[in-house]
Amino acid sequence: MSTALVRNWLATEKLDLPLPGRGQTAQRWQRLAQLAQTDITAGRLAEAHVDAVAILAELEGPPPSPQQWWGVWAAESGEAVLTATRVGDKVLLDGTKVWCSGAGLCTHALVTARVSAGERGLFAVDLNAHGVRPLPSRWRHAGMAESDTRSVQFTATPAVPVGSPGQYLSRPGFWHGAAGVAACWLGGARAVAAALYDRVKSGRADAHMSAHLGAVDAALASAAALLNAVAGEFDADRLNRTGRAELLARRARAAVENAVDETLDRTARALGPSPLCMDPVHSRRVADLSIYVRQSHAERDLERLGVMAAGAS
Repeated sequence: MSTALVRNWLATEKLDLPLPGRGQTAQRWQRLAQLAQTDITAGRLAEAHVDAVAILAELEGPPPSPQQWWGVWAAESGEAVLTATRVGDKVLLDGTKVWCSGAGLCTHALVTARVSAGERGLFAVDLNAHGVRPLPSRWRHAGMAESDTRSVQFTATPAVPVGSPGQYLSRPGFWHGAAGVAACWLGGARAVAAALYDRVKSGRADAHMSAHLGAVDAALASAAALLNAVAGEFDADRLNRTGRAELLARRARAAVENAVDETLDRTARALGPSPLCMDPVHSRRVADLSIYVRQSHAERDLERLGVMAAGAS
């Protein structure tokens, strides 16, 4: 279902979103949240595609065509390294890239790889090119199972450099994209909370259920308000001249992650095991969101946020 949804969204231009930092970032994130609320896994794959489109625009890479489906594969691992080597007028990729969502689904990907100086470069790759081989899946969790996340091996695969080495991380848009992921988390939390909203609306809820929903609703509304405020600041300072982009993105991600945790915990406590065990839609949403939000780096992210917030106070 998730794969078919993404293909439908591509075909019907529902993934043609405003670029971040250009005056309509709030609308972009609201649309991402809606997509994830429809289907969390499909929303996660769609977010990667629209992030790739934004990166290519920001770094003046090759513009994607309408029929292409892009991923962004930027995870790093000490056990699996991908290198980029210039051979004449070509750049070739060799090695293995881990955590590649849409490994067997995407037509193209933006991939980070180590260049000769040890820096991290970004490269556009046609996944139908020579030497691209998705490795067998080792995924064992029901959550995000349809995202087709696995390692991909590259052997002398031609690639196109996008931007200069190190620019993928240093560009202002990196933090625009980081906050965009949080918009999808928010949409996923709304999807999980739907079962609790429906129970209270039906009149079959006791006082404890209603109280749990009140806490969930406040958390979701607060996270949405902060995302909208951050979107406005990004639009007002697209090039990050104030140097606040990282702080703002980390705040937004932390607030949405808190709302996700509140939603997962309180919905389960309010409704008990029945929907988790007997409602396939709700149980899948819970499984998907529980895995998706772990793209956060938990206390590592909070530590960085705390240091930055103290410095800004």
